[in-house]
Amino acid sequence: MIDALLRFSIARRWVILFLVVVAAAAGVWSYQRLPIDAVPDITNVQVQINTQAPGYSPLEVEQRITYLVETAIAGLPRIEYTRSLSRYGLSQVTVVFLDGTDIYFARNLINERLQQAKSQLPAGIEPEMGPIATGLGEIFLYTVHADEDARQPNGQRYDATALRTLQDWVIRPQLRQVPNVTEINTIGGYEREFHVTPDPARLLAFGLTFEDVVNALKKNNANVGAGYIERNGEQYLIRSPGQVADIAAVERVIVARRDGVPVTVRDVADVAFGKQLRTGAATRDGEETVLGTAVMLIGENSRVVSKAVAAKLEEINKTLPKGVTAEPVYDRTVLVEKTIGTVQKNLLEGAVLVVAVLLLMLGNVKAAVLTAMVIPISMLMLMTGMVESKVSANLMSLGALDFGLIVDGAVIIVENCILRLAEKQHHEGRLLTLEERLHTVFAGTREVFTPSLVSVLVVILVNLPILALTGVEGKMFRPMALAVIIALLSALVLSLTFVPAAVALFLRGKIEEKDNVIVRSAKRFYAPVLEASLRWRFPVLLSALAFVGLCSWVASRMGSEFIPSLDEGDLAVQALRIPGTSLTQSLEMQFQLERALKDMPEVKTYFARVGTAEVATDPMPPNISDGYVMLKDRADWPDPKKPKAELVEEIEKRLEALPGNAFEISQPIQLRFNELISGVRSDLGIKVYGDDLDQLLKIGN
Repeated sequence: MIDALLRFSIARRWVILFLVVVAAAAGVWSYQRLPIDAVPDITNVQVQINTQAPGYSPLEVEQRITYLVETAIAGLPRIEYTRSLSRYGLSQVTVVFLDGTDIYFARNLINERLQQAKSQLPAGIEPEMGPIATGLGEIFLYTVHADEDARQPNGQRYDATALRTLQDWVIRPQLRQVPNVTEINTIGGYEREFHVTPDPARLLAFGLTFEDVVNALKKNNANVGAGYIERNGEQYLIRSPGQVADIAAVERVIVARRDGVPVTVRDVADVAFGKQLRTGAATRDGEETVLGTAVMLIGENSRVVSKAVAAKLEEINKTLPKGVTAEPVYDRTVLVEKTIGTVQKNLLEGAVLVVAVLLLMLGNVKAAVLTAMVIPISMLMLMTGMVESKVSANLMSLGALDFGLIVDGAVIIVENCILRLAEKQHHEGRLLTLEERLHTVFAGTREVFTPSLVSVLVVILVNLPILALTGVEGKMFRPMALAVIIALLSALVLSLTFVPAAVALFLRGKIEEKDNVIVRSAKRFYAPVLEASLRWRFPVLLSALAFVGLCSWVASRMGSEFIPSLDEGDLAVQALRIPGTSLTQSLEMQFQLERALKDMPEVKTYFARVGTAEVATDPMPPNISDGYVMLKDRADWPDPKKPKAELVEEIEKRLEALPGNAFEISQPIQLRFNELISGVRSDLGIKVYGDDLDQLLKIGN
């Protein structure tokens, strides 16, 4: 089979070149569809079920909601485990499925069970599934703020309520229309509400109750359609607009009648605009703000979606009132482009180094160029393979590529073909005919293809066990192994088809194969070393074994970790206060932290989420805040060479000087991964299970 393929490639060399061009074009097209991210997405397949229960204590939430939801979803196929969280007014159940489960299949199963469980839940309680996203889904964060001189139409300054209203009714609906954005999560500010405060004395005077007022407001806050009438051949629609729109409309609602005189809400209660009882808030640089988070749909290209969100936000800013701005504070594109830029730089330097070595060692420009062409063509074929196998381009998948291995087979074949062509020309004493050249190229390729094949297969076999990894390890390292295997197989196919076809087509005229200065110098040094090694083979073998033993002992003394931590460029500072701390107090303590870092020359901005956002993808009590310390580019630091570890120590010292806080410093993606995978935000967490809460607290302490 190999002989037949080699003969076809050499005889139909123009066809092979055409097919290579087609494969390269397919690779360019695939590159435009290739998902690009900083790191592999190691989040497990999970669905979050969030249930808002205003006024319910944690114990009531656990007994009346969380337990029923967990019981309802028990027994679903492919469930690995579930975990739950019951807080004041919120229940969250996280269902983790086995790897490979289709997320939409899982959500359909859960939705079916939730519909069945609704009859058992308290009235008005509606469980909802979280966004279709993963730990890498939070790709874009922005804050909404107003200048000091910005004014509302009524002449008042923009407060937290007005900014939240703009976020909910102007910014968020437009960002939700960006392709592949599954959710815009909001935290901070206040939702505007009508507050009706009944006066017990006035209610008693009219013989009314609180329930009468509530029922009157329910019945008189709706638009009703009444069909249509026809007159003179025309049709008129009839409607009764009854939905309240302002304070005056609420005050005019009739509660009852006394002696034929209507009693309105104004007569028994005070009506005014008020603020919601919120469970979370947002801060930035020591002031309260409104924070929005764009969540990407699972499996999409984060760089493309982030750029689309940023472009849409620029358009929205043009429509906002004067002095109000929605400003990006975290953009995943920055990290992705830095990471991919590092990978591209390393790959480019590696390719240039390989090409330079080929030019120096082969001594034939045409042969070196033909061999080097295997690198870009293999990479383009790799792009196609990665798209089809659903592997994203990231630091792990592309960082493991070795161009030396990729061109290894091509170098052996080209070198041997040059040697055989030169020998044939010297033997014949003339230039070779086309038939002689093609036959010589076939013989030279076939002669060394088997050892070349074995060398590639050995590397592939080394990577095959990685494909058997499961869980977090599999998601982290499988992309690397797949990328290496696809690249090597592509290079192997090119060595069997493209390389002999190109050699037969382009290596014409007089061909000489001789050692250059580098090879001759290497041989002069290597020949006596080889001769001495063969003469003293047993001492050499014993020395090699002793060296291996020494290296093994040194390796056993080294520390180890799962993978090196990716430097995301920014910091995540989680602040924890005493349980029971109110949201207002927690905000004041967060303001102090942000003001302490505000004047650091390396810090660009410091923003935080305190408590739970509108969509509880990351439920936190009021005493915990997730802060993001965004750093400036190193070029803008006073000392660009300052180690990041030293900066972290300086930040820790400033934060520790403020009492009442404990800290967990990590990085944005790292923090989110830890939370979603295990429910614990740190690298090490201990969970204590049992029925007696007092005993559990004692054990935990």
